[in-house]
Amino acid sequence: MSEQNKPFVVTDRRKFNLDGELRPDATPSQEEPEEREREQASEPLAVTPSPSAETAAQEESEEIPEEMLAGPTPEQSAQAEAAYKATAERLDLAIRAANPGGDHPPAMNFETLVQSIYMTTIVQLGGATPEGQQPQVDLMGARQSIDMLTVLSEKATGNLSESEQRLLESALFELRMGFLEITQALARSAATKAGVPGPGPSIVR
Repeated sequence: MSEQNKPFVVTDRRKFNLDGELRPDATPSQEEPEEREREQASEPLAVTPSPSAETAAQEESEEIPEEMLAGPTPEQSAQAEAAYKATAERLDLAIRAANPGGDHPPAMNFETLVQSIYMTTIVQLGGATPEGQQPQVDLMGARQSIDMLTVLSEKATGNLSESEQRLLESALFELRMGFLEITQALARSAATKAGVPGPGPSIVR
């Protein structure tokens, strides 16, 4: 029989009949790949855990050279100080040349440092508010400034002159009392608005 006269053969490769039951003539070899695929799909995927942040930080810290972790040598500190002073002097010369009659900032010393922090705290407590305007109070900033002076007082104990010690103690006393006065005034104002009795008499005279 020639190739052209051969009848067509139709092979039914469906595994299930119209009732949904497995056909008896289904080829077993066709089931196995699909069964294996279903088993592989149900198996959990193997995931390689990424290094934790702590491990990564430890590895990173191990790569930092030891010379970067150590402080500067005395020679490096001296060179940095000399370069800083030379640059500051050139800056002062430029400022004096641009403003011959202008005021120049005083040299920094312990008293200037205390006065600078003191004035910053006064501003944070609303002391520099122009007359007739609502004071802008930064209680958290004022607290940090007062704590800064407290740390300075603790660290400088035994290393201050009599006048420096009096200045620091007076600044701390006034700022702490001013802080208490402002916080009590704010508490009384909040209590009045809420319609409840205030916190009682102020301890600030």
